[in-house]
Amino acid sequence: MLDSPNLLSGKRKYLLGLILLSLISVICVAFSTTGTDDFDIARREVLLRSIGHELLLQSGDSTSRVLPVKKIAENEYQIRFENKLSFSPNSLVNTTQRLLANDPFASDYVVNILTCGTDSVAYGYAISKNKKNDIVPCKGRKQPKACYMINIKFKPTGIITAKNGYLLGSLSFLAIVGFIIWRPAKPRKALTEDQYTDVLTLGAVSFDAKNRTLIINGKTIDLTATETRVLLIFALSPNETIERSRLQKEIWEDEGVIVGRSLDMFISKLRKKLEFDPNINIVVIRGKGYKLEVNG
Repeated sequence: MLDSPNLLSGKRKYLLGLILLSLISVICVAFSTTGTDDFDIARREVLLRSIGHELLLQSGDSTSRVLPVKKIAENEYQIRFENKLSFSPNSLVNTTQRLLANDPFASDYVVNILTCGTDSVAYGYAISKNKKNDIVPCKGRKQPKACYMINIKFKPTGIITAKNGYLLGSLSFLAIVGFIIWRPAKPRKALTEDQYTDVLTLGAVSFDAKNRTLIINGKTIDLTATETRVLLIFALSPNETIERSRLQKEIWEDEGVIVGRSLDMFISKLRKKLEFDPNINIVVIRGKGYKLEVNG
C-alpha cells in the first residue's frame, strides 16, 4: 500500500503537469489571435479617423487635417485635430454611432471630449449595447469653437480580447488550484440581492433599488441600472465617505473596464435627480472620494 507522502507527492505532480499543459495550450491559442487583433485594431483606427473627418466637415472645415489617431491605453484611443473646431453633441453622437456600427466589437463605449491643454471634459456620453443604459446628456447644446481632443474607451469584447481572456483564464485556474491545496477560499464582499428588495428612505426621498426609482414629493424618477448601483452604495452608508476607488471597483470591475470619468458622469446625473430635495446632496471629499450627505 502506498504511504501518504508518496500519494501527496504523486497528486502534486499530476496537478503540476495539468497546469503546465493548460498554460502551453493557452499561450498557443493566445498568440494565434495576434494577426487578427492587429487587423481589427487597424480597421478601428480608420473608423476613428473617419469620425474626425466628418466632424471637421460639419464644423465647416474641409482643408485642415485629422492628426494620427493615438492609442493612449488598452482599448482607448484619442482623435486629435490640426485646428480648432466646433461641434454639435447631437451630430457627434449620431456620427460615432453610425460609423462605429461598422466595428463588430464596438457595442459598448464611452466618449469624452477634452479641451486641449487643461484636459477638462467639455462633453461626454456613453453608448451601450442595451440602449436603455445609454447616457447622452445635453444633445441640443452646440459647443463653442476650441481645440478639442476626443477620447473613446471601448469595453473589451470579442476577438480583440481573446488573448487576454485566455491568459486571464489560466491565471484564474492557477488561483483556484492554489486555494484548494493551501488555503480556504475567502468569501467575496458584494451587494446581495436582499439589499435590492427594501425601499430605503433618505430624507424626503424614497429609493426603490429593486424597481430603479426615486420618489420625491410624489414625483417618480427613473434610474438606470448603473445609477441604481452607485446610489445603493451611498444609501447603505449615508454621511460616510466612500472612496473613489471602491466605487469604481464595485461598479465597473466585473464588466472588465474601469473608466475614471464615467464615475464623474454618473455622480453628476444622480445629483440632478436628487436636487428636488435640498437636504440630500452628493459632495466631493477632496483626495478621498464622495459622501452622500443626508440632513434631517
